[in-house]
Amino acid sequence: MSVVGFRPPVSTRDNTVAKKTVKFMCTAFRDGFQSVFGARVFTKDFLPAVEAARDAGINWFEAGGGARFQSLYFYCNEDAFDMMDAFRETAGPDANLQTLARGVNVVGLDSQSSDIVKLHADLFKKHGMTTIRNFDALNDVNNLVYSGKCITDAGLKHQVCVTLMELPPGCSGAHDAAFYESTLQQILDADIPFDAVCFKDASGTAAPAKVYDTIKAARKMLPSDAFIHFHTHETAGVSVLANKAAIDAGADAIDLSMAPCSGGTCQPDVLVMWHALRGTEYELDVDVEKVREAEEVFKDCMSDYFLPPEATAVEPLIPWSPMPGGALTANTQMLRDNNIMEKYPEIIMAMSDVVRKGGYGTSVTPVSQFYFQQAFNNVMFGPWKKIAEPYGKMVLGYFGKTPVQPDAEIIQLAKDQLGLEPTTRPVLEINDADPTKGIAPAKKALKEAGLPVTDENIFIAAACKEKGIRFLKGEAVTGVRKKDPKADSAPAATAAAGGTAKYNVTVNNKEFFMAVEDDVVTVDGKVYRVGIKPSSGDAPSATPASSSGQTTDVVAQMPGAVYKQILHPGDTVHEGDAILILEAMKMEMEVPSPVDGIVDKVNVGVGAQVATGDVLATIRV
Repeated sequence: MSVVGFRPPVSTRDNTVAKKTVKFMCTAFRDGFQSVFGARVFTKDFLPAVEAARDAGINWFEAGGGARFQSLYFYCNEDAFDMMDAFRETAGPDANLQTLARGVNVVGLDSQSSDIVKLHADLFKKHGMTTIRNFDALNDVNNLVYSGKCITDAGLKHQVCVTLMELPPGCSGAHDAAFYESTLQQILDADIPFDAVCFKDASGTAAPAKVYDTIKAARKMLPSDAFIHFHTHETAGVSVLANKAAIDAGADAIDLSMAPCSGGTCQPDVLVMWHALRGTEYELDVDVEKVREAEEVFKDCMSDYFLPPEATAVEPLIPWSPMPGGALTANTQMLRDNNIMEKYPEIIMAMSDVVRKGGYGTSVTPVSQFYFQQAFNNVMFGPWKKIAEPYGKMVLGYFGKTPVQPDAEIIQLAKDQLGLEPTTRPVLEINDADPTKGIAPAKKALKEAGLPVTDENIFIAAACKEKGIRFLKGEAVTGVRKKDPKADSAPAATAAAGGTAKYNVTVNNKEFFMAVEDDVVTVDGKVYRVGIKPSSGDAPSATPASSSGQTTDVVAQMPGAVYKQILHPGDTVHEGDAILILEAMKMEMEVPSPVDGIVDKVNVGVGAQVATGDVLATIRV
């Protein structure tokens, strides 16, 4: 019995039967990196694999954008524009190099103003890109209109997206074939210029039968020569079946990856999909033997990178908590950075409730990160005790219209905790009126830092904010996890340049492996950020201390890295005033004073890694 909606395999014994060639984009060097390594990969390490893939006949690559923009500044101490230039030089002048954009969010978690949206398209064209895949995680078509126009006006090909996922069991009201058909009709009605339509399932949870019905409907709605692309991940274990459903329904292209960045949280491997199509009416236009050789080169390039075990496995619970592959490993890397990886299963379980109450935005960046951040808060602070600001702003309408109305109680909590009213104003209108967003404030930040005011620097400052400025000033911290050959279980955060001091330290007859590089210390696989300086005799305190008076400790309520210091010793502080800002899981969280008084000590500096309960400062009352 054949499954309804699927074509049965066609016998190819009759050699006169023409096969349909299925096109594919190689995602190994963008989505693959995000899905396995949290996007933390040095450019010089992977370019030989790009060259090998090119020589194998692959000429369509995902080459940047998405998390592979910010991560280069946040973790790799590299310039994303330099990476794109190097990718173009390696892939050759005729390759189709595609990047990923998030509508009005472009390549960040926060949304941008109109001038930055336009600058994004212009700069990506300048730095050698061919195509931009453009999506909105809420499927709010208003967020695609201006961004799509900017992409085509810049001379780039525009692949407009409808984003897919499966709702947790028991949920309904969106994310069925009718919902996707309606979204596509809104794109057509808005007259958004596009060269192709992509149906993007970042969590790999969309049921194959629904994929078939959705693309079948799209094929009827679009002109006969319209190009349809399908994207999925193997996270839930159905990617090959979903790809087959898509091409059965009329899709022209799918996304495939290469080992070691294939399967698991990634796209299926080129070789796996080639094998799955054997004996059918379809074929991949590729020399599989040359691809095998290219994969061996790629494996060698990535051999010293720490491979997270969760990146290689199918996760049966993902349909209940739809976490996309790229966000999954990016978040587990941050949990490891903060030494709380044991919380991961609990956070994933908590995500289901967050999705159910959040308005059904597709679990793809940035919304997937909002979901994870809120689930993280629910685990660390108690269910719904602390609304993560991005999640709260989403349910209040500041990122656009959610597919369904979020839970009324959650809307009220977000309103009360964030001090914001719900809104239906267009996102670009809100951002264009925001004096902290746009080219002008980015220029101001560059000038104040004494940095050159170039288009690239403006965009880096706008998209990456303080971390972008730190990179441009040469103050970025590197956080790429590589294995140490002497300690298989000790992934270390290594720097792009310079050496790592490695030690075997014996304490009470027990041996520990320790690696020290700049302000990063790895001890038996746990990564710490530290401050090290020569001693001048007496051990000085971090900041001047008072000699009398009662003091109150300010402690960390959760682990994280010190992102910014607001107040300094001697400053007057009132209860609730922020002293420091911690960053964890891409969230910025204020550390407030518990009392009125004078800041006596600040015990940590910017970049320091802190644990729950650490005394960060003291207040003299």
